[in-house]
Amino acid sequence: MIGKLDTQDELKMEELLRLQTTAYRLEAKLIGFDEIPPLADTVDTLKRSRDVFYGYTVQSGKLVGAVAVEEERPGELTLTRMMVHPDFFRQGIASRLIEYVFANYPEFPIYIVSTGLKNEPARRLYERFGFVPFKSEYIAPGVELMTMKRERKTGETG
Repeated sequence: MIGKLDTQDELKMEELLRLQTTAYRLEAKLIGFDEIPPLADTVDTLKRSRDVFYGYTVQSGKLVGAVAVEEERPGELTLTRMMVHPDFFRQGIASRLIEYVFANYPEFPIYIVSTGLKNEPARRLYERFGFVPFKSEYIAPGVELMTMKRERKTGETG
């Protein structure tokens, strides 16, 4: 089940932080860069974030996936974070979270997402949803961040 996470709920933010730390440590290892900004988060920084968080919970109530979005520029919705617990990889959770964002934010003509160039699974996921690379930058020696966008076609929703 997917639902909006209450950033003022201390226990939920602790659970989100555990999930985020687990997921982003794996990405850090994959791309060879351990200074990914979400790894510096605390419960307090999550609570103060401008991001809107949506969580994917399994029947037991455990949070196993989450996505965060923010309108960083008018008309553009950025997927600022995407995370799935490794025990739940390859179950379609990230895809369902992206579909949820598209369904709940259909008014945006442009969606933006960034990932490490070496994060092949994330790149393939975003490409399947029509995201195409439009910018890349080196954020550290040998570490390239790729930014991708998806433009909604005329008449298309989400």
